[in-house]
Amino acid sequence: MNYKSFNVKITNKIAHIQLSRPEQLNSMNTDFWTELPECIENIDSTGLCRVIVLSSTGKHFSAGMDLAVFNDSNALPLTGEFGRVGENLRRIIMQLQNSLSTLEKVRVPVLSAIQGGCIGGALDMVCATDSRYCTQDAFFSIKETEIGMTADVGTLQRLPKLMPEGIVRELAFTGRKFTAQEAKKLGFVNHIFSDQKTLIIGVMAIAEQIAKNSPLAVTGCKEMINYSRDHNVEDSLKYMATWQSGMFRSNDLDKSFKAKTTDEPPLYDKLWPRKKLFVANE
Repeated sequence: MNYKSFNVKITNKIAHIQLSRPEQLNSMNTDFWTELPECIENIDSTGLCRVIVLSSTGKHFSAGMDLAVFNDSNALPLTGEFGRVGENLRRIIMQLQNSLSTLEKVRVPVLSAIQGGCIGGALDMVCATDSRYCTQDAFFSIKETEIGMTADVGTLQRLPKLMPEGIVRELAFTGRKFTAQEAKKLGFVNHIFSDQKTLIIGVMAIAEQIAKNSPLAVTGCKEMINYSRDHNVEDSLKYMATWQSGMFRSNDLDKSFKAKTTDEPPLYDKLWPRKKLFVANE
C-alpha cells in the first residue's frame, strides 16, 4: 500500500500508519483526506491486522489542515450561487468528517502516538482514535477558533466525551494550547513518554498485547464501548446481550481454555475479510 501522505507497515498483525510529510509539519492536504479512509478500509478489509498504530514523523505530529486546501478552489469552491455553494460546502465537510470517522468505525483498535504539536484537524483525528499516548513535549490546540472558524470535523463532538465539558468549552472558546501533562491529568492521553523513540516502543508494546487477544473479543469491546458512549445503559445492555448471543459461541473460548492448560499461546483465527455484497456495474 503506497500513499503520498503516510507510510504503512504491517508486522505481527499490527498495522503502523505513519504520517510522512515532516517538512510540511505533516499538514493534512487533499491527498491525506482521500488516502486515510482508503488506507483504513484496505487494512480492515483483509482481516489480517488486529490493531492499528497511528504515529508521525519529525518534530510535530501534525499542524492540522494544510492551508493550501483553503486556497484550492477545486477542493473548496466558495464562489457562485449562495444556496448551491452552501449545499456543496456541507457535503465537503461531511466527507472530511467521514474520513476521520473511519478510525472510529474500523473493527480493530486504533492507538495514536503523538509528539510535538497536535493542532486543529490533527486533534480532530486523534479524538477519533481509541487511545492516545504522547511525548512530554506534546501539546494540543483547537486552533480553528483562533483563525475565525468553528472546528467542524469531530473535536467538538468527541472531546466532551473524553474530558470534562467545562474544560472543553474553555479550550474551544480560547483556542489555547494544553500540554501533555494537562492532557494526562484530564484523562485525554493514557501515558506520557520521555521522547518519540520511547513513545513508539511503548505504544507498540501495548499494540502487541492487544494483538495476542481474540480479535473477535477485541472488536466486540470496541463495538460495545462506542455504542454505550452514544446510548443509555439499558439500551446498551440489550445490545450487549444481542451481540453476545451470537459471538459467545465462537471457538476462541475453547482455544483460550486449552492454551491455559498447555502454557502455549492460543492461535486465534483472523476476522473474516470485509467484502462488498454488491458491486455496481461500470
